[in-house]
Amino acid sequence: MDTSITSLTLETKSMRSDIAGFQSRVTGLEQRMGSLEVQDNVSQERDQDLLYLRSKLTGMEDRSQRDNIRLLGIPENEEGTDMQAFLSSTLPKLTSLDFDPPLEFQWAHRIGPKRSDNSSRPDQSTHACCGIIKPVKYLKRCAIMILSE
Repeated sequence: MDTSITSLTLETKSMRSDIAGFQSRVTGLEQRMGSLEVQDNVSQERDQDLLYLRSKLTGMEDRSQRDNIRLLGIPENEEGTDMQAFLSSTLPKLTSLDFDPPLEFQWAHRIGPKRSDNSSRPDQSTHACCGIIKPVKYLKRCAIMILSE
């Protein structure tokens, strides 16, 4: 009987050490789980911030592009190297309006690459390019739009 009590005592000690090991593992897992929950909350907040900033950026891009005017039929290679100077001098002539002060653009550029002089197309002289402009003054933009209709 003494041996059975000794073996039970040994098994109990072994179980206690196993339980203590499991408890330390569970404690470690709980700590890691808490850390992961905090990181998940931070990640969700960042995702919400990112969605908000993306929608804000999309709105800003849309508002920025609304003021653009697309010009069609600009004779190829007429603009030279400075589209802004070309349009500042050409638009008043074409619209027969006196823009005083002269037209100013936030930007003015052609769309697409320039055609080279050694193009194989025979009708290159009649080819037209496109451009995008954004006038600085809103009223001048409106005047250009009204005249284009």
